[in-house]
Amino acid sequence: MKKHKVLIANRGEIAIRILEACRRLGLDFVCVYTKEDRASMHCELALKYGGEKSLYRISSYLDANEIFAVADHSQATAIHPGYGFFAENYRFARRATQRTRPLIFIGPNWKIVKDLGDKINTKRLARMLNVPTVPGSDRPIYDDLEAEELARNLFNFQKEQGIEYPVILVKASAGGGGMGIEEVGDLDRFKTVLRRLRNYAQRQFGNDGVLIEQRIFDFNHLEVQIVADKYGNVVHFGTRNCTIQSTGRQKRIEVAPGFYPKTISYAFDANKVLNDIVKYSIRMAKYVGYDNVGTWEWIVSPTGQPFLMEVNTRIQVENGVSAIISRVKGKDVDIIEEQIRLGLGEKLTYTQRDITFTGVGIEYRIIAESPEEDFQPWVGTIERFSWPKYEWAKVFTHVPQDRPYEIPTEFDPNLAMAIVWGKNLEEAKRNGLKFLNEVVLEGKNKRGEPLKSNLKFLKQKTESILKF
Repeated sequence: MKKHKVLIANRGEIAIRILEACRRLGLDFVCVYTKEDRASMHCELALKYGGEKSLYRISSYLDANEIFAVADHSQATAIHPGYGFFAENYRFARRATQRTRPLIFIGPNWKIVKDLGDKINTKRLARMLNVPTVPGSDRPIYDDLEAEELARNLFNFQKEQGIEYPVILVKASAGGGGMGIEEVGDLDRFKTVLRRLRNYAQRQFGNDGVLIEQRIFDFNHLEVQIVADKYGNVVHFGTRNCTIQSTGRQKRIEVAPGFYPKTISYAFDANKVLNDIVKYSIRMAKYVGYDNVGTWEWIVSPTGQPFLMEVNTRIQVENGVSAIISRVKGKDVDIIEEQIRLGLGEKLTYTQRDITFTGVGIEYRIIAESPEEDFQPWVGTIERFSWPKYEWAKVFTHVPQDRPYEIPTEFDPNLAMAIVWGKNLEEAKRNGLKFLNEVVLEGKNKRGEPLKSNLKFLKQKTESILKF
């Protein structure tokens, strides 16, 4: 592999994982940090392994000008966005590759980021390829009569499916982050909701277009991990189940594989569903010429109907839980290493036949929050944080273990990702509970009140893993 210096344009545990992957690949790296993050372990490791020239302070992880200035000053030749921040910003990716001193963007081609980042475009593409999507519109609707006809058809469709209380979603097409969405369970109310939402959308987003979709209840949230190179080769590293979430739809436990029909009974053919979502995901990836790591996100109804939700054109937090059950030619795999290698122009050195899966992986997101209080973040200082060392467990964290650590209020209070493995689901669950019970996590806030975390929530939810 040609020698490169990778600018890691992120923070915390993902910055550490990218840094360590670069070291294993023999690549130089440079990290950035803000004043709030000076105590993060990613800063300490950057100095330890790269020296002072491998760490630069910036004012914000969302200041593209500063990030590119660091790239120029450090003579970086590639940039890794991690997840969040600029990871799915096609303008940033385009700028990185088209500037006077171009950088290799370690992610998909910016055109793919743009096309698949548009949920409406993704839905339209999926339907063209006969990939199932949530019933409803695949373009903004501006005509009230057309909207009402579609709503009526969706209500009738749900009744035909035996749904006792049909519900549709009306969404502002230009909205995002959960803004501009209303549920309607009665066609007689539809006109009123439509009028109100269109007025809201026009005020908030300058666009009164709406999307109308069927509301799927009691679904499971599954993912397919795709890995592809720039030469048309596409493979997958299996499925994940991310159904255990906070009330705000933020993932808390991820499990690979996505279902476990060996010991759990489902009301549908679970193996067929898993095979189908993999098949559909690869079909789309090949059609668009996908050329890096990505995740196809699915929802599965209680009757086993899969619907494509979106495509994430980046590495995800939970990549490690897919890696822990995967082998390539009998050897362990690191998906971030693969992402970097392929992003720098290398070819896949294996095919799908070389990838095997063994056992069950569980990822726990350990977070300073109070699940009992609607997952409200906890703010304070961590005084002790340690965990047991087992060959079947991995922990990724930016929190130091040898000194107190004040949680920055500017970022999500994620503390660590713990991934455990077992040869089957029951062993993985036993290992998970054993691990969680031995974690030491203590601290106080400014009022002297003890630290709150989601450890108890994670333990309680372990028993229901992969049940539907």
